[in-house]
Amino acid sequence: MLDVLTRFAPMLADGALITLKITLLSVSMAALLALPLSLMRIQESRFLRWPVQLIISFFRGTPLIAQLFLLYYGSGQFRPFLMEMGLWGFFRDPVNCAILTFTLNSMAYQTEILRGALQSVDKRSLEAGKAMGMPMNLLYRHIVLPLAYRTAFPALGNEVILMLKGGAVASVITVMDLMGQTRRAFSQSFDINVYLVAAAMYLIIAIVFVSIWRLFERYLNRHQSHRVIRRKPITNRTALN
Repeated sequence: MLDVLTRFAPMLADGALITLKITLLSVSMAALLALPLSLMRIQESRFLRWPVQLIISFFRGTPLIAQLFLLYYGSGQFRPFLMEMGLWGFFRDPVNCAILTFTLNSMAYQTEILRGALQSVDKRSLEAGKAMGMPMNLLYRHIVLPLAYRTAFPALGNEVILMLKGGAVASVITVMDLMGQTRRAFSQSFDINVYLVAAAMYLIIAIVFVSIWRLFERYLNRHQSHRVIRRKPITNRTALN
């Protein structure tokens, strides 16, 4: 085990940085897309709901690795068109394809998480805001979205962890993330301990992220914490006095 760490530590550290980069970029961009899509998802109009539902159903109902193959290898079928549009340089890079695929996949899951959170907002809060004369944009900004994100925050954290681990499939399209560097190290050493080191690194990253996420969750829900006031027990003497 120590030999593996001494020999391949720089390689695995570089892979871990790429893994963090892909995960954070894809989840962050997915969060930006998920909010407007979740708002469309709860509208009464079918013309707004159905296209979003089709997109979500595709990315939630198909394997992540199949989506990655479709985007990375399938884009080669449209090479002349992409070159004409000036996009071939983007799609020929496996890291860009991995980030785009993971963004779309995470977008589908985050949209459903936010949709459920938006629908769980207490109607009485909306009625109170309307009674105060708040317009719809202020109503969503100050009441609906804060309450919805507090509800969805734990599930969004789980989505980041799932994307961190699921992102290991990027190594199959030659992305040198943590799993890609692990496979490369194993091909050079044939030492199974390198996979144990990689698993430990994934675990450490996940534990650190969960700890940070819980701090943010505790900060968001700080208004729900109540101080327990210790009262002095009443004795017969104090009662008589």
